[in-house]
Amino acid sequence: MTSKIRKLSLVIPAYNEEQAVSGVLKALLAALNGAELADFEILVVDDGSTDRTSEFVQAIEGVTLIQHQRNRGYGAAIKTGIRHARYPWIAITDADGSYPNERIPELLAAADDAAMVVGARTAVDAKHSWLRKIPKALLRRYAEWLTRTGITDLNSGLRVFRSDAVKRVVNLLPDGFSLTSTLTMALLHNNESVRFVPIGYAARIGKSKIRPVRDTLNFLMLIIRTGTYFAPFRVFMPPAAVFFVLFLVSAVYDVVVLRNLTEKSLILLTLSMNLGIYALLADMIQKQRHETS
Repeated sequence: MTSKIRKLSLVIPAYNEEQAVSGVLKALLAALNGAELADFEILVVDDGSTDRTSEFVQAIEGVTLIQHQRNRGYGAAIKTGIRHARYPWIAITDADGSYPNERIPELLAAADDAAMVVGARTAVDAKHSWLRKIPKALLRRYAEWLTRTGITDLNSGLRVFRSDAVKRVVNLLPDGFSLTSTLTMALLHNNESVRFVPIGYAARIGKSKIRPVRDTLNFLMLIIRTGTYFAPFRVFMPPAAVFFVLFLVSAVYDVVVLRNLTEKSLILLTLSMNLGIYALLADMIQKQRHETS
């Protein structure tokens, strides 16, 4: 059970979720009212819905509605909710009925010394689309390599975190679906404790807003960008090493076969040196920034 001193702000982004939002909110109110919380608030951020989502949210007492005039993205809606949150602990979940929201008090209870607890969709009853499972696994492995930390679920949308820890990095978070991935990496790079708790995951109610190819590419670009910000040495040194090996191979061929050092070899050496120097300088700047933050 959660501590009596815990106060929780629950942020729910919603875009055209009229089919599920009422049932989700009623179940959440029942779960949080039955938990040992000092106080809580539920903030639904309607991200420019064109259906009756806002109408259904307003009909439920005890829920605060925040509206975007236009659709700005999943991440933008969560950031709006974070900025409006009053309490030191914040939880996020979806309005589509896919997450076991009754487990939010359990996630909060597991946050004793952690900055964030992620509901990792690894339980036996977690249902995933195979179309999205493979690229997500590859991105998760790359994120693990960048952060040097095991990550069982990079972008779960059900999580609890300390407000102060997240508000320090909120300006780095994107407006799209990649917010959760970037948040996980940002906290890990900041040496914050992140805990993963296995949860189930059900088929959503209504139509998915995710575009698999485009959003997967966006996930990859955001991971690289976040890695460049927090761990530039691990992003740029491997390609520098590859270019240097290619230079050695090319140089040996030039000397042994062509009896002359070609421009190709010199270009590879220049690329390797430039990337290596950039990696070292960026790493020094990152460490200095981290020490002064």
